[in-house]
Amino acid sequence: MKMSQNEKTPEERRERMRQKELKNLSSSIQGSNLSDLVGSLGWKGTGLLIIIIIIGFIIASIFLK
Repeated sequence: MKMSQNEKTPEERRERMRQKELKNLSSSIQGSNLSDLVGSLGWKGTGLLIIIIIIGFIIASIFLK
């Protein structure tokens, strides 16, 4: 049997509100991901980012031998 909103204890209501706030907070902090970055850069910016990453790996492999 499911309890209605009025029958829940204050602790249960607070915990439910806290869980909702944490969910909203984490989505706003982590709302930016790789697809957002690539979408905002365009094809030239994405290509440049890939080239920079590849060059970084090459330089790191040379110095870490």
